[in-house]
Amino acid sequence: MEGDRVAGRPVLSSLPVLLLLPLLLSRAAALHPDELFPYGESWGDQLLQEGDDESSAVVKLANPLHFYEARFSNLYVGTNGIISTQDFPRETQYVDYDFPTDFPAIAPFLADIDTSHGRGRVLYREDTSPAVLGLAARYVRAGFPRSARFTPTHAFLATWEQVGAYEEVKRGALPSGELNTFQAVLASDGSDSYALFLYPANGLQFLGTRPKESYNVQLQLPARVGFCRGEADDLKSEGPYFSLTSTEQSVKNLYQLSNLGIPGVWAFHIGSTSLLDNVRPATVGGDLSAARSSVPLGRSFSHATALESDYNEDNLDYYDVNEEEAEYLPGEPEEALNGHSSIDVSFQSKVDTKPLEESATLDPLTKEGTSLGEEEGPDLKGQVEAWDERGTRSPAPPEVDRDSLAPSWETPPPYPENRSIQPYPDGGPVPSEMDVPPAHPEEEIALRNYPASGHTTPLSRGTYEVGLEDNIGSNTEVFTYNAANKETCEHNHRQCSRHAFCTDYATGFCCHCQSKFYGNGKHCLPEGAPHRVNGKVSGHLRVGHTPVHFTDVDLHAYVVGNDGRAYTAISHIPQPAAQALLPLTPIGGLFGWLFALEKPGSENGFSLAGAAFTHDMEVTFYPGEERVHITQTAEGLDPENYLSIKTNIQGQVPYIPANFTAHISPYKELYHYSDSTVTSTSSRDYSLTFGAINQTWSYRIHQNITYQVCRHAPRRPAFPTTQQLSVDRVFALYNDEERVLRFAVTNQIGPVEEDSDPTPVNPCYDGSHMCDTTARCHPGTGVDYTCECASGYQGDGRNCVDENECATGFHRCGPNSVCINLPGTYRCECRSGYEFADDRHTCILITPPPNPCEDGSHTCAPAGQAQCVHHGGSAFSCACLPGYAGDGHQCTDIDECSENRCHPAATCYNTPGSFSCRCQPGYYGDGFQCIPDSTSSLTPCEQQQRHAQAQYAHPGARFHIPQCDEQGNFLPLQCHGSTGFCWCVDPDGHEVPGTQTPPGSTPPHCGPPPEPTQRPPTICERWRENLLEHYGGTPRDDQYVPQCDDLGHFTPLQCHGKSDFCWCVDKDGREVQGTRSQPGTTPACIPTVAPPMVRPTPRPDVTPPSVGTFLLYTQGQQIGYLPLNGTRLQKDAAKTLLSLHGSIIVGIDYDCRERMVYWTDVAGRTISRASLELGAEPETIVNSGLISPEGLAIDHIRRTMYWTDSVMDKIESALLDGSERKVLFHTDLVNPRAIAVDPIRGNLYWTDWNREAPKIETSSLDGENRRILINTDIGLPNGLTFDPFSKLLCWADAGTKKLECTLPDGTGRRVIHNNLKYPFSIVSYADHFYHTDWRRDGVVSVNKHSGQFTDEYLPEQRSHLYGITAVYPYCPTGKKYALGCSFKLAG
Repeated sequence: MEGDRVAGRPVLSSLPVLLLLPLLLSRAAALHPDELFPYGESWGDQLLQEGDDESSAVVKLANPLHFYEARFSNLYVGTNGIISTQDFPRETQYVDYDFPTDFPAIAPFLADIDTSHGRGRVLYREDTSPAVLGLAARYVRAGFPRSARFTPTHAFLATWEQVGAYEEVKRGALPSGELNTFQAVLASDGSDSYALFLYPANGLQFLGTRPKESYNVQLQLPARVGFCRGEADDLKSEGPYFSLTSTEQSVKNLYQLSNLGIPGVWAFHIGSTSLLDNVRPATVGGDLSAARSSVPLGRSFSHATALESDYNEDNLDYYDVNEEEAEYLPGEPEEALNGHSSIDVSFQSKVDTKPLEESATLDPLTKEGTSLGEEEGPDLKGQVEAWDERGTRSPAPPEVDRDSLAPSWETPPPYPENRSIQPYPDGGPVPSEMDVPPAHPEEEIALRNYPASGHTTPLSRGTYEVGLEDNIGSNTEVFTYNAANKETCEHNHRQCSRHAFCTDYATGFCCHCQSKFYGNGKHCLPEGAPHRVNGKVSGHLRVGHTPVHFTDVDLHAYVVGNDGRAYTAISHIPQPAAQALLPLTPIGGLFGWLFALEKPGSENGFSLAGAAFTHDMEVTFYPGEERVHITQTAEGLDPENYLSIKTNIQGQVPYIPANFTAHISPYKELYHYSDSTVTSTSSRDYSLTFGAINQTWSYRIHQNITYQVCRHAPRRPAFPTTQQLSVDRVFALYNDEERVLRFAVTNQIGPVEEDSDPTPVNPCYDGSHMCDTTARCHPGTGVDYTCECASGYQGDGRNCVDENECATGFHRCGPNSVCINLPGTYRCECRSGYEFADDRHTCILITPPPNPCEDGSHTCAPAGQAQCVHHGGSAFSCACLPGYAGDGHQCTDIDECSENRCHPAATCYNTPGSFSCRCQPGYYGDGFQCIPDSTSSLTPCEQQQRHAQAQYAHPGARFHIPQCDEQGNFLPLQCHGSTGFCWCVDPDGHEVPGTQTPPGSTPPHCGPPPEPTQRPPTICERWRENLLEHYGGTPRDDQYVPQCDDLGHFTPLQCHGKSDFCWCVDKDGREVQGTRSQPGTTPACIPTVAPPMVRPTPRPDVTPPSVGTFLLYTQGQQIGYLPLNGTRLQKDAAKTLLSLHGSIIVGIDYDCRERMVYWTDVAGRTISRASLELGAEPETIVNSGLISPEGLAIDHIRRTMYWTDSVMDKIESALLDGSERKVLFHTDLVNPRAIAVDPIRGNLYWTDWNREAPKIETSSLDGENRRILINTDIGLPNGLTFDPFSKLLCWADAGTKKLECTLPDGTGRRVIHNNLKYPFSIVSYADHFYHTDWRRDGVVSVNKHSGQFTDEYLPEQRSHLYGITAVYPYCPTGKKYALGCSFKLAG
């Protein structure tokens, strides 16, 4: 065991601060173990008790730590690579399961770790030493340049040194030498908390661990790395979580990659006093461009939550630094998904060894961070000349004549005059040249009526007014309510927002927002609360002379309502267009006007227009007169009160070279209000800079906003017709790596201001107040003000927290609905099978839509020839059933006899949709197997069977074919293969009267009743038998016979024959003195044998299932039964079929001929079987030469079973009674698991999940012609099934997470589903796959055609499920059914 990590190098605390810099900068090699943070008992570390599942005593922090939004003062450290704010549950409740955990978790390497017997140690401490805090600060500043002033006041360190995985070590075997070392550091300054995960080179020698409950199964779960907030308070829903790993490769990459540029070092922002919806990783030094974001099964994608994660108060307050230093955190708006984020580092193609100076440098003298914006740019003079030679417009340096850089501009035909503005049709062509209209005096300019070429707009800064005579010739359609038939609140109040009230007026009704809310009545939002916007942006642009197109890229905006800040992010716009759109801040400026901070007597856009309006902009750039038209259409609020908006951009914009930045100075503009229209016209300057280049350009903007007004209410006489929007701060940025275009503005709306001496402004009106971002600011006298939390929040106004309406009961969700708490509000959702009524609160039962496949209105071929598939509504498709060919509307029979399905000594008879085989004279059998006949040796059952089979071959015949056992005797239970009737027969094959059962019911129990288990007679019973024998069998009334109870004990009261002379006895039958009674009285006797305190272990016999198709699955020591209704899981009827204590049942299959289920047991190292008849008991058929028998397959035609052994590395076969056992393969196998058989074509298939070379192989059933089918693009092929109807071999891969199929020869490979969790076994039935899953601990169904998850069954007992198979009521006899998973042929 290593001692404190200080030997061989200077102690960190003695290093000068400057010597720490090489630890951070210019790194290309992986982290050396000596470069971990210092640890050891000499540093004050506490040592966690060694063991398998240990937890530290509570660590009471001297300074609380922020984790997500909460503060914690206690921490716990666990053996299993995890830190929490609360004590851990038992490891079986979280170690083997995927994120999220149901308790707070910080997991640098969550796996089943065991430090018993000196295999490593776990150390932890709280630290305030300058050396540790300084190193932590530098890591954080390197990963988060905008946190350049982060100075931690305390840190918490936990180190796992040379720890091993849990192992079940066999006697005499040495434990594994694979040991891991890693470290977690939590640093905080009291406001923000960061986590550092460190993985030194060669520090991760094992990448996952095997679950204890299934240790004998050769399966390893990769370690989990990430963060979980734990369960939310309401409805036990999942809280936010962040996952960094999901595969073994992603775990391996932990020490090979980094998000700081130092391989093995990872940094995360994990908590803050400001808004932080989810953990945020550093991406400054590393290259995570290939990292993916994904959604957990069953969760919906929310852009708004992503924006919450990207734009919070801490991350967006860039006004504390210079604009050149200001930058957004890296990452697209989609980084967080519904509060759940995942970055899979397994997809990195190479290690980013870029020095940190390239992204963020640390000045060794000032120790201050310097962002990229401060670095001096290269000289671009030569580049500008090169651009000019190519004819591409670009800004020129100040000393270059601007006219010499401008291309020649042609003057195309003019527009028609006074044309009203209309957006270009979606997806329509973009004019190749922008039309220029004739000149007009400036005061008469109408939208789309431009000055002639050569006209120059004023380039001075300031306010540009538009007089009332400046008629904007635009789309000024006025939206009105229908007044012909007066509408009233009684029938229309649901059109109002749920935060509004309805008022009737003389001509109709109007909606008005309630107190503490604002809007137009149809859409109301809480005053003071932050708001969010989601939308899509499409464009057809010419950038310079280059056409650029983009469709439905994401737009997100975040607005701090109580101080007028609006942040907008648009992702994935092509680089030339995004760079050229930098000056067009009005794209994001719309949200500034919409939610501007209101001065007294003024109203912002949302107060007037609500969430339904159209914003048209026409922008003309100078001097080139490029024109671009922008239309933004607001489409209301979604259930979470997020504004939905669509943006369309059409036209031409000047080209701006890469690396140039755009700057726009603060400005003011006037908005004119008339009825339901708002107009504005102004000019703006903007400058483009790069290094020493600084150029000034301009554009003129015409804006037109139309919205719906309610005309029934009296007009507000005091509302001004002109308001002034003051934009104090304007910011535009494009990040080429992230491909995200961002705008930020701060806005105030108020009356038109004259230039005069400034007067004191109340902080509520200029946004300088100290109210919480979720609070309303109420102005007082002078500069006094008060703060009040917005509706849906509670607190003192300076600190507000969300009010959980669902927990307090202050909601309006009705029956059959679920209340879901949201920030500042809540949402009602109907339970499955219900939908909202008109009031949006009451949930009513959904009326099933018409189904043409059920009501008979489809046009498919008859049901016996085709299947009708419903696609929702009136849509359907038709598909011919197996045995038929055609388009589904017309189906013709296929002649299977041409495929040589029968035995060579048999005759094939084709029938509609099917076929049959009949052995030729001189042979007997089922037609698929024919054996030379010797009639003299046939039993009566076999003779009757031969005759019936011959008759059955004729079309239309419905003869019963008797079923015989292996000796040729009649089976006691006979069932008709066509009608489904079942009955019992005597040894001569005659029906036993009264035993016949109809189709669909439980077959009768035939044969003698099972013999009860005999126990040896007791003393009481032996004495009784002796006396009865002595008395000649029947005692006289005066003769004594001992009375015994059901268990053979003496009854406490004994009497002499039929007399009244009675007495009490002890447990041995001896008379208790003084208890003999006289006639007429009965003594009171006390029982002498206590009843059993513990119920005996139930016998492991079978509880028979009902008739019908069902699934059997294995789960630990039991076999579960899950019936099917069609292809739907009947979860309420699931039960345990068989319980086998002490077993671990893995493989399972079914023999349909004898109704026997077979299974493998890796704990007992056996293969067993049991009949599905009532009371049947298990029978072990193979009990030697096995170590880890896993996969199992039954060939019911040849009466043979096949299995794999993943430790013996063998594939073996035997007859179904265990005899004639032989080894088929014992070479070139590493981890054989799943096995499947195709009895018709005589093929065997199996998987080998050898991690170095996984593969799927095949051979004949006798072991000949072995060959590899699949060995590319597979990882852990756990499950395998053969579907005879589609003739496809399909497998479920826990490594690639895919469900794939291929033809039997390995061709035609295709992916059915590519997002499985952790599948183990799989079976095919009808148009569905059913697989067991270790992450879900259940059975999951997947549609074959769509690849969609359709249902899942999660047993009440949470433990891993293994094998799965499908069971039918009887064996198919060559007929091809539309439903079925195994094409099994029987005689």
